Amino acid sequence: MPLHRVAVVAPSPVSLFNLAIPELLFGKVEIDGGPGDEAVAGYEVVVCTPEPGPVATTGGLDLYVGRGLDAARDADTVLVAGTGQRYEPDPRTVAAVAQAAARGARIASICSGAFVLAEAGLLDGRSATTYWELAEELRRRYPALDLKGDVLYVQDGNVMTSSGYAAGIDLCLHIIRTDYGAAVANAVARQALVAPVRPGGQTQFTQTPLPAERGAVCADTRGWAMRNLDKPLTLTDLARHAGVSVRTLTRRFHAESGVSPLQWLLHQRIERAKELLETTTLAMDRVAEASGLGSADSLRTHVVRRTGLTPSAYRATFSRLAAAA
Repeated sequence: MPLHRVAVVAPSPVSLFNLAIPELLFGKVEIDGGPGDEAVAGYEVVVCTPEPGPVATTGGLDLYVGRGLDAARDADTVLVAGTGQRYEPDPRTVAAVAQAAARGARIASICSGAFVLAEAGLLDGRSATTYWELAEELRRRYPALDLKGDVLYVQDGNVMTSSGYAAGIDLCLHIIRTDYGAAVANAVARQALVAPVRPGGQTQFTQTPLPAERGAVCADTRGWAMRNLDKPLTLTDLARHAGVSVRTLTRRFHAESGVSPLQWLLHQRIERAKELLETTTLAMDRVAEASGLGSADSLRTHVVRRTGLTPSAYRATFSRLAAAA
């Protein structure tokens, strides 16, 4: 039996890409069913719409959606997909989302789905984001929200919003990580051939995320570095692996990743440390060594800077070991 119900609301017209992301990623989550039992699905995903039947898409196709908004009544998470363009939220969807929030469901949106959340009053006084082309309109129409226009996604309490297109992937991976931990989320990312979990805009625990990677010239070197995070890698090591000069590596790396090689490397080390804190009982000096951060003092400095919590506090808050016991 799936443990978590997700209702994905399809507006009209709906972005097929937006709609596919939750089903693709949540559908790949499998969790331990217990001693002697097979793995079980972590989520049940249902697509619904205000008027069941053919739903227009932004690509000019019609998509048949058989479930109405009643699917949102007992969902643990209600996620509103976007259109990628301006549209007026359907009052029926707005009401269903408001009702779900009132009973305590987690509410999320991809792209222009944020307009539904804002119309329902869920973003008043909250931080939120949307697709960059629609950001100023969202700010103008709903001045009570705190727009974060330069992040992939934002979580403010039980409400989550993401920017457009591939940022929906980051949001869904963040939800999976929140529910089942970094190891499960990263396993899903590997299966889907997308980037591992990236921080978005959850102010109390993350900083601005790495930009989306825009090329593959340095992909092999990034993969090699990820497999060797426990080693003291230098710019020279990275350049030697890539078979180019340090100057060329830095230029290509920045063009593809939006940051310098060492900034990218530090980001990955901290993410590895967070995963180890969540999923192991390793001593702090061992976590620091395994993630390439060197010492327990260095680990503490970087984790506090990234999350606002000491490593011990982060482990106490996010450890998955107690839940698995």
